[in-house]
Amino acid sequence: MVLVAPSILSADFSNLEKEVKALEKAGADMIHLDVMDGHFVPNLTFGVPVVKAIRKCTKLPLDVHLMVKNPKKMLEWFKNSGADILTIHAESSSNLEALIDQIKDYGLKAGVALNPSTDEMVIQKVLNKTDIIMVMSVNPGFGGQSFMPVALDKIKHIKKMIKKHNALIEVDGGINPLNAKDCVSAGADILVAGTAVFKGGNYQKNIESLR
Repeated sequence: MVLVAPSILSADFSNLEKEVKALEKAGADMIHLDVMDGHFVPNLTFGVPVVKAIRKCTKLPLDVHLMVKNPKKMLEWFKNSGADILTIHAESSSNLEALIDQIKDYGLKAGVALNPSTDEMVIQKVLNKTDIIMVMSVNPGFGGQSFMPVALDKIKHIKKMIKKHNALIEVDGGINPLNAKDCVSAGADILVAGTAVFKGGNYQKNIESLR
């Protein structure tokens, strides 16, 4: 069964503890945290204090997505804040393998994210070390964007690439009940969803609709 990772970016930040506990009760498999630095992407979201606060609210895995210009100096910060998965962008470093090794040395799962315009072949050399490959189905930086169907071909190709590895494929951006089925058919294992989970307030129904 596909895993659903609600993006906390769409939550009510004035009631964050309540929101996280509601997601856990509704059947979320993990909590997705989009960390943006205003440099790698134009938007600015939150950092270590928010991740630490959420860690105290739930036992669910924390899937921390680092959309940052210099992930190397931040990995230890977010490891200490309670992250279970640290995902870095292939575009953010010239030494992707070293960063993955650092994450793995911390005892965490390592993810690599690919922007829509990034060729998936850039991760060929690190597939044996990577736990999660995140396919961005929107241009990173803002929530509420429409799903880019071109991501489906990338998912299919990556699925073939990881045939001899244990990596999971995660899809992030514009996910809704309609395109979720297409993503799963293409080979996705984890769906990140913000608007689709939080709209209307019935989180359990929304999560189930993505499955």
